[in-house]
Amino acid sequence: MKFFDKAIIYIKSGKGGDGCISFHRAKYIPKGGPDGGNGGKGGNIYFISNNNINTLTNFFCQNNYISENGSHGKNCQRTGKNGKNLIIQVPIGTKIIDIEKKKTLIFFDRNNQIFLIAQGGKGGLGNINFKSSINRTPYKRTKGSLGEKKRIKLELYLKVNIGILGFPNTGKSTFIKKISSANTKIGDYFFTTIKPVLGTVKNKFNNNFFSILDVPGIIKKSSIGKGLGLNFIKHFKYCNLILHFIDISIINNHDKIINAINTINFEIKKFNKKILLKDQWLIFNKIDLFDNMNDLKLYINNILLNFKFIKKYYLISSKEDIGIKKLCTDIFQYLYN
Repeated sequence: MKFFDKAIIYIKSGKGGDGCISFHRAKYIPKGGPDGGNGGKGGNIYFISNNNINTLTNFFCQNNYISENGSHGKNCQRTGKNGKNLIIQVPIGTKIIDIEKKKTLIFFDRNNQIFLIAQGGKGGLGNINFKSSINRTPYKRTKGSLGEKKRIKLELYLKVNIGILGFPNTGKSTFIKKISSANTKIGDYFFTTIKPVLGTVKNKFNNNFFSILDVPGIIKKSSIGKGLGLNFIKHFKYCNLILHFIDISIINNHDKIINAINTINFEIKKFNKKILLKDQWLIFNKIDLFDNMNDLKLYINNILLNFKFIKKYYLISSKEDIGIKKLCTDIFQYLYN
């Protein structure tokens, strides 16, 4: 299923039913008087958050949402049936914006949060309501009022624990596929990941879990739209920890690694500097390409002298499953201790 984090939809709540003009007719009651009932209320439209949904894909299959109209009033003072309410489910982290008013209506930050987005129209009054001492046969009723209609924008901000970033082809997709239930596409070419990939990692010894998000690779000038841009980085807003992947195969080029780390952090800073305030671990991937680990560690320690803000680093191989168990164990400890 494709991932979508934006959608524009049209909503319209139900119209209220019209009031009825009717007069009671029965044997032996020639002048029974007015008995027209009121119209039913139009259906409301609600949004409700659901933590089992993590994409706005459904809104690209359907972008018009209209609730049921109320039924018209009937004779014998019978009120028309109310229109059915319409409930629309969205992921946690969805922001709803009124396009015309350019106003944020709500941000869903918890499960089962409900919001009335469009009130159904009121039912009209039947002629029974207009009977008086001076007008015993009123030929008057009111029509049901129209429901609300709006054009709204949905924006999704995923609530994930761990965010993964790095240059294209640094092994991020292989890593997230290895540790989680995510089904990612793997390939030795630029921009293997072209949409965010969300996975879940569970601890088999307890009920703990964490969610992890892989976003498209970042390159120089991504902040101004080069490559696939940085729009997906907005999903790191609520994450606890960032894993910054580095391709260790370029270890023979000291400056290239330093520039790679600096480039990504510079691009993120231009997009949203608050994201850089989050804890960041450097993940040096593809260590299966090297034999002497002691020399490799010394080399990396020299590189880390340029990045005082980095608290931890890890040497792993996503392909050969080296160091991944230790990394995941430390992530669980970081999140739950």
